[in-house]
Amino acid sequence: MSPAVAPATRDRLRIAIQKSGRLADPARALLSACGLSWRESRDKLFCYGESLPVDLLLVRDDDIPGLIADGVCDFGVVGRNELNEQASARTRIGLPPAYREMRALGFGACRLMLAIPETWEWSGASQLQGTRIATSYPAILAEWLEAQGVNASVVELSGSVEIAPKLGTADLICDLVSSGATLLANQLKPVETLLESEAVLAGSTREYDDQRTDLAAMLLRRMDGVLKLKDSKLLMFRAERSTLPALLQLLPDADPPTYLTANGEGPVSLQAMCHGLVTWQRLEELERAGAQGLMVLAVERSLA
Repeated sequence: MSPAVAPATRDRLRIAIQKSGRLADPARALLSACGLSWRESRDKLFCYGESLPVDLLLVRDDDIPGLIADGVCDFGVVGRNELNEQASARTRIGLPPAYREMRALGFGACRLMLAIPETWEWSGASQLQGTRIATSYPAILAEWLEAQGVNASVVELSGSVEIAPKLGTADLICDLVSSGATLLANQLKPVETLLESEAVLAGSTREYDDQRTDLAAMLLRRMDGVLKLKDSKLLMFRAERSTLPALLQLLPDADPPTYLTANGEGPVSLQAMCHGLVTWQRLEELERAGAQGLMVLAVERSLA
């Protein structure tokens, strides 16, 4: 694990994403929604940006933090679990921070959890004293154990963590949990969450002093717009002025509305961006409160 390297002067951004895996397709879809397009190399490891000078590197997810630290890439789409694990490992050996989480991306959600055999009764962290815990996230686990004041052995495994108790190499495990089906199949049950994880945009802790500064700002602004519009709808309706206070109380997740009627009398036309689900039930509640001519429109793009 190397120290952070000052980024070389470049006029193109580089973003590292998974070549394959559960974050690969959503990451490409998000970047495409930001207006990026690419031409893929023959070896399918590099994508040259065509619409903007923003290139992709297609790599293993556990390589992404290191590529940012080494200045090879400017950003990376990676799980918070992997980013935090490598950041914790750097801290434990005395290296300074080299990357940081810049945006939570809203996909790839999972939890890093302790899981014990089904026959155990969970009574809290003190129960772990003197046990052996198998994990692929030794730095995060070690930090958590220290915070709990627990002395336990961390057994580092690169895969198939869930079978460690059956093999006798560990008493329990610390692993990523999505649905819990894998734990159930191995007679384990989750008992404690160490980290809520999802895909994040990671970036360098260092600042640029070249054209990448403006490119990065533009990309982040577009990404903020895309993320804000996820599950968002534009709601339009008319209403009498006297009903407005009650109607606005039914829109707690909406941006401040825009009033489209300029005169001071009669019904008002409004539009508001809603960032939650606009269900039939919700529309009916608005109608009962006085909204008329309700329309729900999809929003394709917005600059945050």
